[in-house]
Amino acid sequence: MKGEEVATSNGKPARGGFHPIDGMRDWWADAPHWQRYALYIALIVFALILPAPWVGSFMSPDSDWTTVLIFPVGTYILLAVGLNIVVGHAGLLDLGFVAFFAIGAYTWASIGTSYGWSYWPTVVLGIFLASISGVILGAPTLRLRGDYLAIVTLGFGEIVRITANNTDAIGGARGITNVPHPEPIFGVEFFLDPAPYYYLMLFAIVLVIVFSVRLNKSRVGRAWAAIREDEDAAELMGVPTFKFKLLAFAIGAMIGGFAGTIYASKAVFIEPNNFPFILSATILAAVVLGGSGNLPGVIIGAFVIAWLPERFRFLSEYRILIFGFVLVLMMALRPEGILPSRQRKAELREGTGGMGAMGAEVAGPDSEASAEVAK
Repeated sequence: MKGEEVATSNGKPARGGFHPIDGMRDWWADAPHWQRYALYIALIVFALILPAPWVGSFMSPDSDWTTVLIFPVGTYILLAVGLNIVVGHAGLLDLGFVAFFAIGAYTWASIGTSYGWSYWPTVVLGIFLASISGVILGAPTLRLRGDYLAIVTLGFGEIVRITANNTDAIGGARGITNVPHPEPIFGVEFFLDPAPYYYLMLFAIVLVIVFSVRLNKSRVGRAWAAIREDEDAAELMGVPTFKFKLLAFAIGAMIGGFAGTIYASKAVFIEPNNFPFILSATILAAVVLGGSGNLPGVIIGAFVIAWLPERFRFLSEYRILIFGFVLVLMMALRPEGILPSRQRKAELREGTGGMGAMGAEVAGPDSEASAEVAK
């Protein structure tokens, strides 16, 4: 069709109108290393000064801005980066991601209060247990696709929450109180001041972003892209799809567990109702809103999802209504997300709903599926 953007083998559009985002991508692809690292350093410096009071006076006038940056903003970004590996890279619809967040949180809360372990090695244990739970969930269920996989993962999230609610050894419905703070590191105390927790969260986000980018550019990332676009074709080409899908679940679960350990140490008190299904849905909305599969877009989406309700807290219950309206309007006008990759835009045009071929194709107005229906 005239004016339609067609992706070529190098990922750039063969024809179609110029878009500023595409121009930025072209510049970034050809930018020398010094320009890239200069931008990285500038972003890190910006993140370091973000808790400043003059920033908070505008961004969150009705709440403590540094606390908001930890939860929900930082936590949502960390969870969204983890879920993006499962949904954006591997094309697997996971509606129970909050379960891994809960496992990480309960690992630190229960071990820290019952056995007095140090926080830093317990973080490693929480990440390990979350990854094992991802394997346990994925091993029997990853033969499923689309809606069926989504239903199973949703059930897993509820199983973890209900199990925590009925297990007295980890507090049951009462939850766990007096969760200890992390031990001082480099002389920095983690107690009443939220600033150290913000920098801990920032360190975790940077670490996970670097890990995700390196992973996506590796053989593993290419295998995930093949599975996302067409799992049957990937299988025929010799890609061990089950192994790579299981790996995506395990890595996503690790990041979710990591976020959970930080959240529990800051919250001091956790209970099963801190981990509802709606949190999984919210993180998934952040991934889709930002641009599934594109890491900068996912980060922006998570920030917007977390920040908007806090910014308009003065509107009381109406803020949620306005927030929902903004999300619906965004998905109607730009279903590919705020900052999608070219590859994901092409997938959406082909009728895969912007999440790869997960067995739940949604025909777009310019897709081949729509053309078939119109005949």
